[in-house]
Amino acid sequence: MRRMLMVWLCLLAAGTTGLKSQITREDYQRAFQWSRLCEGKVLNARLTPHWFAGGERFWYRKELAGGAREFVVVDAVRGERRPAFDHARLAEALSRALKKEVPSHRLPMDALEWDAAGQWVQFRAEGKSWRLALASYALSEVPREAAKTENLAASRNVRPSRRTGEETSIRFINRTGQEVRLFWINPEGRPQAYGTLAAGAERDQHTFAGHVWQVTDGDGNTVAVFEAVEGGGEAVIEKPNRAAPSPAATEPARAARSREGLSPDGQWQAFYRENNVFLRRVSDQQEFALSTDGTAEDRYEGRFYWAPDSRKLVVMRVKQGDTRKVYYVESSPKDQLQPKLHSYDYLKPGDRVPQPMPQLFDVAQRRKIEIVPALFENPWSNQDVRWAADSSQFTFVHNRRGHQILRLIAVNAATGEARALIDERSATFIDYSGKFFLHYLERSGELIWMSERDGWNHLYLYDARTGKVKHQMTRGPWVVRGVERVDEERRQIWFRAGGIHPGQDPYYVHYARVNFDGSQLTLLTEGNGTHTVQFSPDRRFFIDTWSRVDAPPVHELRRAEDGRLVCVLETADASAMSQLGWRLPEPFVAKGRDGQTDIYGVIWRPTRLDPGKKYPVVERIYAGPQGSFTPKNFQPSHQGQAYAELGFIVVQMDGMGTSHRSKAFHDVCWKNLGDAGFPDRILWMKAAAQKYPYMDLSRVGIFGGSAGGQNAARALIAHPDFYKVAVADCGCHDNRMDKIWWNEQWMGWPVGPHYAEQSNVTQAHRLQGKLMLIVGEMDENVDPASTMQVVNALIKADKDFDLLVIPGVGHGAAETPYGNRRRMDFLVRHLHGIEPRNL
Repeated sequence: MRRMLMVWLCLLAAGTTGLKSQITREDYQRAFQWSRLCEGKVLNARLTPHWFAGGERFWYRKELAGGAREFVVVDAVRGERRPAFDHARLAEALSRALKKEVPSHRLPMDALEWDAAGQWVQFRAEGKSWRLALASYALSEVPREAAKTENLAASRNVRPSRRTGEETSIRFINRTGQEVRLFWINPEGRPQAYGTLAAGAERDQHTFAGHVWQVTDGDGNTVAVFEAVEGGGEAVIEKPNRAAPSPAATEPARAARSREGLSPDGQWQAFYRENNVFLRRVSDQQEFALSTDGTAEDRYEGRFYWAPDSRKLVVMRVKQGDTRKVYYVESSPKDQLQPKLHSYDYLKPGDRVPQPMPQLFDVAQRRKIEIVPALFENPWSNQDVRWAADSSQFTFVHNRRGHQILRLIAVNAATGEARALIDERSATFIDYSGKFFLHYLERSGELIWMSERDGWNHLYLYDARTGKVKHQMTRGPWVVRGVERVDEERRQIWFRAGGIHPGQDPYYVHYARVNFDGSQLTLLTEGNGTHTVQFSPDRRFFIDTWSRVDAPPVHELRRAEDGRLVCVLETADASAMSQLGWRLPEPFVAKGRDGQTDIYGVIWRPTRLDPGKKYPVVERIYAGPQGSFTPKNFQPSHQGQAYAELGFIVVQMDGMGTSHRSKAFHDVCWKNLGDAGFPDRILWMKAAAQKYPYMDLSRVGIFGGSAGGQNAARALIAHPDFYKVAVADCGCHDNRMDKIWWNEQWMGWPVGPHYAEQSNVTQAHRLQGKLMLIVGEMDENVDPASTMQVVNALIKADKDFDLLVIPGVGHGAAETPYGNRRRMDFLVRHLHGIEPRNL
């Protein structure tokens, strides 16, 4: 009996093991290379229109399979699209001119330009400019001096290629008198050699718009850096001029300084001396002091704001704040053996901030006009000073420290009397950093203001004289995501909106227009996805590109007047992704903690998913309240898919406390960053696992960086019953240690006990599970000591954890190749129970 029981237990164990996912070295390689594997697999993901003069036609390149392409011309008025020319006849003409075969589906052309009558097209090919007569297909070379070629701006800033636009070319021209080397800087910031260019030589280099090219001398010193643009251009390489600037070169700077502080009528020049403000009469250079009470700790400084009639002047008197330095040691500098000590200015929550207070002076009477500061005391900022056209008053925006009062203050220029034209208040916070908009309508005496006062982010039209609301311009259970354009002539405002289409994901961005009085709300986009638009030069038409994580981009031509569809231009083709076994990510919706609010997220699955097995779940988290972060547009090479290749179900969602929903949804973060939406996230994953039983919620991991690093560590501190493994990169683990503006915006001021209560440092003793902390020693975004203080607290609490400090790296250390590999290894090791090095 005992023997039978042992056999049964062994069989049960073997069966259970078989149900779990297993990963291989091949899976690892696919995860590391996912971005590269996706290159070229999606056709027509982008569409760039090139408009003809007159704004009624444009052309674009269409990508075809196998690297082929064709050129398309669109008549926007008629809604007709057709080949730009006979590709085969042009290929024949080019083959004869270039004395080599040119395939019709690979025409080496860029910088196309049509004449107004449509009789010829001019373009660049093989480093030369050509003109094609469309009636006869006769091809002639355009002399170089007659061709339009853009000179690319040279810089010394070596940077990664962050954008891959349309195919184009750069004509490198070496005028340095010596041989130079050419390098393409790839998206990881690493140079890839493209040979040398002899002194006096020229070369046409195929590339893509947005790609960055570095030119070095024989010793590896940077000579110039160029960025490729659509239509091609010339990169003239000249020997760097390290000599001192000539007097002529510095003259514009001197002229700019001489104009600073000059009154509109040219009679007075304001300047600062010994912490006070002075005036100099331009005619005879006579000087006198406007103020005498400035001190080093409370001094007059900053811009000069002259009234249009030159009779009054406003300047800021600034009570100085704290000076806090953050220090770190660069352990392994490239230019010396010994370490370097660095420092930078970095105020933290609770520190004294500079307090600028506007001061009004009467120039003719040489006296200060006192302004009672009751409406704008204790400022986080007093800024955006603006004079009325008739010099009768000036306005400025007051943001009270704590971010619960935001006012537009008007000051009478004759009496100094201050009044609040707009008095915005909140019991929690005003999202001044993400939802502020103020636009003056000078001719009509009005202004436009953005507010969440009715529970949703909307636009309001004010009478600028009385401060009364004339109209709520937008309203409803949706939000304005940003203003695109204010058309004062037609009294219309164009804006981006979220949640404006009922039934669609409320995070999808749509475009709309409304009259100043709130009438005739016109939705310009409609496809069930998130949208971007490109307007024609005269704004009569626009290209609407929309997509979802599970739907490739669609490019539509629409009329700006009413948003009506003119024609579909292209639909991106992602069919080649099937070669990778790729599965579309799935948008998934579940109820949040209140049982009513929808929480929106995405699920990524391994390309080799076996629904009969169990897979660990990994959450990619960033719960910063300044935005929302779950991808909404089509991205086959997303990091979530790369990690899914390691045998994980990867998820990402936006819980309560993040932005772009209602004010109530956002307010959950108020003095409560430790919440991070976890009650919503956990319910969301439980709902997903109920639908997909292969999601193993007994093995849940989480990773994130910066605020996401704070969140990831918090998961094991506050919710260890659900989360088992976490990787926290460069986390702002204690909100008293991080930058002042971000943390006081959400955690409030003054600093109270809630800061300590929600600190990962003070709560470190509660840690359960497997934690890896990653930090770059040179992080100037989040003080690296924030991570080290968690380390200290964990050691004191006798907790096990892993720590990776990466020398010479700043913020986002886990996104370096080594940091990313170590993060992957940690998740695999503790969620799969596999030692990666043994694969």
